[in-house]
Amino acid sequence: MSSLAHPAAKIDLTGLLAAISQANAEDSLNNPLSPAQWELLGSYLQPLSVPSGHVLFPQGSLDRTLYFIESGNLSVHYQDDKGRLRIALVGPGTIVGEGAFFAHRPRSATVQATAASKLWSIAALRFSELSNRQPAIALGVAMAAGAVMAKRLANRRRRIAIT
Repeated sequence: MSSLAHPAAKIDLTGLLAAISQANAEDSLNNPLSPAQWELLGSYLQPLSVPSGHVLFPQGSLDRTLYFIESGNLSVHYQDDKGRLRIALVGPGTIVGEGAFFAHRPRSATVQATAASKLWSIAALRFSELSNRQPAIALGVAMAAGAVMAKRLANRRRRIAIT
């Protein structure tokens, strides 16, 4: 996955913040942070440019990275005994990866880009560092991600879409 990363000299989260503020999907991320807190959080985030068709993570993988979606669309699929089923399409202003992030369990679904997408990721280790150095920011991120997960759990049709 590191081959998809495009390191930036200066972290610019303007697009992500715009996506969050403009998102109107049921499972959109609420903005829990001030501009100054986002600036601090930016140093813990890794930007990713994901081409259409790329699998961000497969069902069953053990990675606990949390992804913020700035642009594009991601399809969430669950593989059962009968084959691949599309569960949800998620777009800008929300997250994916929240289930494994919180539960320390394998990914419950495969997430694949259906359009070129720009994401921001935070690995579990980087989140631990954030928690130690900036606990208020880490709490804000955790509460916002937990709220997205709760919204998805409340929607019976998309319940399995927690990744």
